[in-house]
Amino acid sequence: MPDKRLVFAYPGDLQTLTGGYGYDRRVIAGLAANGWDVRPLSLGPGFPFPSGQTLHETDDALSALPDDTVVIVDGLAYGVMDQAAEKHGKRLRLIALVHHPLCRENGLPSDVAARLQASECAALSHARHVIVTSSATAVQIEDLFAISKDAISTALPGTELPTQRRKASEGPLRLLSIGTVTQRKGYDLLFEALSQLKEMDWHLDVVGGLEADPGCVAALKEQIKSLELTGRITFHGAVPQEQLSRHYLLADVFVLASRYEGYGMAYTEALAHGLPVIGSGAGAVEDTLSVGGAIYCGVEDVQALIAALSNLMSDPEARQRLATGSRQAAHSLPNWEDAVKVFATVMEKVTQ
Repeated sequence: MPDKRLVFAYPGDLQTLTGGYGYDRRVIAGLAANGWDVRPLSLGPGFPFPSGQTLHETDDALSALPDDTVVIVDGLAYGVMDQAAEKHGKRLRLIALVHHPLCRENGLPSDVAARLQASECAALSHARHVIVTSSATAVQIEDLFAISKDAISTALPGTELPTQRRKASEGPLRLLSIGTVTQRKGYDLLFEALSQLKEMDWHLDVVGGLEADPGCVAALKEQIKSLELTGRITFHGAVPQEQLSRHYLLADVFVLASRYEGYGMAYTEALAHGLPVIGSGAGAVEDTLSVGGAIYCGVEDVQALIAALSNLMSDPEARQRLATGSRQAAHSLPNWEDAVKVFATVMEKVTQ
């Protein structure tokens, strides 16, 4: 009988309210429910730019693990663990979970991006296998880091259908955007587009952590003032899942103007809630939105965002058609059981 023990290592606090951490929590819970003895292991704060002390403690944590331990490491940490991966890669059975390449984060100085690409390439060369969250990310991993297709598996995030149905709102059209407030999420592009639609009756709710990039948050608040959108956009910060579901249920349109997404869990959650969706971005976004119920606006295309927003704001029938498409598409979305099966299959393979 195969050994079903493993360590799931992650940066910082597993309860952090982001899509990536939510993915980790669901996979850990799913593996445990399927008979795996999962030991969660925090690698400390600061990733992907950890202190020397954090990296030292990470090395100590890995050194304390017995030989042949299966260790899944979240890519937000693994990509800068090149020295630890080299040291422990032959002794431990390392599996890298890559949500998206660290070097592709928007707004990085070129030297920082190059350094992250080099460290992630070195670290991944010591992994027994790589799990990614979309086919688009799989292609990137193969191209950027010369990882063979046979060493990459794709575990798409699952989507749960809500038990409640969305209700039409009264008053201004409720726009909803969900994602940690960073440059990559493209809130500046969305605000620019909305500034051209001031004559329409709308309000935007932004739900997502405000701590990851305080400079970005400050710049966005200044942008709101300069575009004369004060009072029409509300930042709610990160919220627990039950409150997140309430935001979906109270919205009329979901819009996220990302520059890049490794998958885009917020998009699929919006589809599952029967919302008309407007989305943009490179990476997996176009594939994620191809199931129906959505308007894809390319990458950093403000004019396309304006056109899509204007169409849905002014035409209730267009919103209804897209909402119907979303509800139909929701039934074709992947589930968490399928994702867990991918992880289990990979772990069985690396323990043979």
